[in-house]
Amino acid sequence: MRYALGIEYDGSHYQGWQRLSEGPTVQAAVEKALSFVAHHEVQVVCSGRTDAGVHAQCQVIHFDSEAQRTNRAWVLGANTRLPADVRVIWCQPMTDEFHARYSARARRYRYTILNRAIPPAMQRHFLSWERLPLNADAMNTAAQALVGQHDFTTFRTVKCQAKHPNRDLQEISVTRNGEEVIVEVQANAFLHHMVRNIVGSLIVIGRGEKEIAWMSQLLALKDRTQAGPTAPAEGLVFLSAKYPQEWALPVQVSL
Repeated sequence: MRYALGIEYDGSHYQGWQRLSEGPTVQAAVEKALSFVAHHEVQVVCSGRTDAGVHAQCQVIHFDSEAQRTNRAWVLGANTRLPADVRVIWCQPMTDEFHARYSARARRYRYTILNRAIPPAMQRHFLSWERLPLNADAMNTAAQALVGQHDFTTFRTVKCQAKHPNRDLQEISVTRNGEEVIVEVQANAFLHHMVRNIVGSLIVIGRGEKEIAWMSQLLALKDRTQAGPTAPAEGLVFLSAKYPQEWALPVQVSL
């Protein structure tokens, strides 16, 4: 039987999602917990890997098991074995055709910047910080140049292992809520550090150091060295993957 799970986690103390030979990862913690519940080794597949320090509101995974467990047993059983900063929030049986990664049609991220003179004490693991005033409207206007299917080499880390740099960025917005500047972005898929590299360049525009047109120029250059710095991991949350409604998954992860 194949199962899909929704998982939330605080990535502050992990070296990312993907299991590594050394160091704590979210995948390793989840697999250990599910293996305990199943009474056999469980390996999971995720909808999209997150980097060290990045959080997830609803990471979607799938795994296979012949163990006879209810949805409630998978959720509660796994949560008794997981550290406090990782939680399974729902479980749903699926057909074998479902794949957490390949069945997804989009992924959505949020990046939150605390924009004030003083860095945060509260929620500091979930906020980036910029002391200089940011023009969120200029950032939002500049960001619209990225919407559509493009070669995102400019916003791709040299360590990216993707086969090609082309992605379909479906939506991006920059808004201000009091002292917070919030960037939300959705694409069919993302390159390594793509969101953080985009945000780093938007911050340069928000400070007034570059014109709005700079973003479209960067995209055309296809040169990472010409863009802004990579924004810190703090503040980045993987909101969810998005799946066609035919999979009948929770509304949070459905298109």
